[in-house]
Amino acid sequence: MSSSTPESASPGTDPAVDGATRDIADVAAVEVITTAAVHLMSAAAVKCGLAEEADAAEHLDLDEARKLITALAALVTTSAPDIGNQHARSLRDGLRSLQLAFREASVVPDAPGEGPGEKFTGSVV
Repeated sequence: MSSSTPESASPGTDPAVDGATRDIADVAAVEVITTAAVHLMSAAAVKCGLAEEADAAEHLDLDEARKLITALAALVTTSAPDIGNQHARSLRDGLRSLQLAFREASVVPDAPGEGPGEKFTGSVV
């Protein structure tokens, strides 16, 4: 058998993992950060009942949306200086839209500055 077969690979190494590691190494940090932010935004939008489906209200879960929006706010706020204004501006706009959608969907409104992510972004009105 040749030394390149999986059977002869050293213990703990997986060719698929090595390939994924090489692939991720080629991705710029700004792309990883914005991709993570977009995933958080998408999940939060669904949990706020903003899905395009007719049964979007079925997915409404404001407790989950609050967690996702807060995580997004922390990511956007702390990474903004490093990812540049062009990327940060669009992420902030999306975040603000989600915070406003959350307020609109909430039956009991949060006090100013107490909404999801507002400890990172300031009050959203």
